[in-house]
Amino acid sequence: MRIFCASIATETNTFSPLRTDFSDFQESFYAPPGQHPVTPTLCSAVFTEGRLRAAKEGWDLIEGTATWAEPGGLVSRETYEQLRDEVLGQLRAAMPVDGVILGLHGAMVAQDYLDCEGDLISRIRALVGPEVVIGTSFDPHSHLTALRVDNADIIVAFKEFPHTDFVETGRAVVDLVLRTLRGEITPTKAVFDCHMIEVLPTSREPMRSFIDRAKDMEGTGDILSVSFIHGFMAGDVPDLGAKVIVTTNNNPAEAKQIARDLGVELFGFRGATRPTFLKPEAALDQALASDAKPIVLTDVWDNPGGGVPGDSTILLRAVMERGLSDYAFGTLWDPMAVKICFSAGEGATLPLRFGGKTGAHAGAPIDAEVTVKKLERNAWQYFGESIVPLGDCAVIVLPGGGEVILNTNRSQSFDPSLFSNMGIDPKSKKYLFIKSTNHFYDAFAKIAGEIIYIDVHGPYPSDPKTNGYRHVKRPLWPIVDDPFAQKAS
Repeated sequence: MRIFCASIATETNTFSPLRTDFSDFQESFYAPPGQHPVTPTLCSAVFTEGRLRAAKEGWDLIEGTATWAEPGGLVSRETYEQLRDEVLGQLRAAMPVDGVILGLHGAMVAQDYLDCEGDLISRIRALVGPEVVIGTSFDPHSHLTALRVDNADIIVAFKEFPHTDFVETGRAVVDLVLRTLRGEITPTKAVFDCHMIEVLPTSREPMRSFIDRAKDMEGTGDILSVSFIHGFMAGDVPDLGAKVIVTTNNNPAEAKQIARDLGVELFGFRGATRPTFLKPEAALDQALASDAKPIVLTDVWDNPGGGVPGDSTILLRAVMERGLSDYAFGTLWDPMAVKICFSAGEGATLPLRFGGKTGAHAGAPIDAEVTVKKLERNAWQYFGESIVPLGDCAVIVLPGGGEVILNTNRSQSFDPSLFSNMGIDPKSKKYLFIKSTNHFYDAFAKIAGEIIYIDVHGPYPSDPKTNGYRHVKRPLWPIVDDPFAQKAS
């Protein structure tokens, strides 16, 4: 048995002032055939899981390119076509194959390509023919299109947000592809469109129990897989929004019914799933009144994981104006400021302008006399079993004693190792300021005395009612109150 494996992944914020090209993939993660590391990345766990099964069972895994770019703006046409054609060429050279397993994100948009993953999967199907089994993993913050559903036999999305189950998802894709190839199952899929866009963290109710119940359904009777696509509100594409996809063993009627039942239930959660997001002043009031330590305060919208730059100074400026001192702030993206710090050296004190460089909604740059506390080449943080590069980083100490990490590779805050790897003990600080919507939760909740979510208005398109989508033609909540009634009319 011969199975080909590849991964091309990024999440595209079509409203972002940034643009994504090949250098962004190289900077974040790029592994040519045979060079994928032993640890998985968020979207490439199909590689490591495929290796385990191939070694155990004696079939051939042919590895293609695996690459990931930090979420950003529109991908250049040349970059997408280069990566796509690279993988297609590797697959062509590997043929004949019995199966193809892919590690994709699902929210990649390139110039002239609103559905990059659908384009890739359909071209793979045209190349290998109808008998070859194609399976793919997706991030739930993606867009589920008919082109993908029609051309892939197996589609499994991470269930958890934060995405703590990406390895399990890769394992499920590999397993279902193998079972299909061996004639043990005949996958049949059904999709239900929930006609809504919402933030759906699974670290809290009602999503926690909902996801646990969906997990329990898998493997019972004919149910093979249940996945939820949350959608990605910063992607202006026709298929934006939450959907449910259910795969059964040759039971299309059951797949359709379960997808509908779960989708209707999910739609009923609208407006009740996200944590309380406080404005900066109210968040700081709550933090100052608390005896907890450390208090983790997260800027949910200036989150590089959502494709924005991550250089907003609005929250940090509010912190400085309040006179807080016992805090660490991680991170602010500013490659130029990092370069200046490296030129100055550890221990240097200098006037530094940092942050607020990429857009009108990120706040003005901060000017301060700072001390360079620590410099680190090729810094990193953990995200589950993955290692996330931060590039060259500098820790600067502000007047009053607050510490700020400046980084050169954009990344959201995943794990307290963000601080400890830069010489900051996160448990020793009263306040930890980070930038993440919810991926931080699993790791930071283990050390946090309190967690506060902060709604800082900035470059992220955080309100579907005012985002001004051009490609979305379907009725979606909350843009309309009752999309199903409007759809019926």
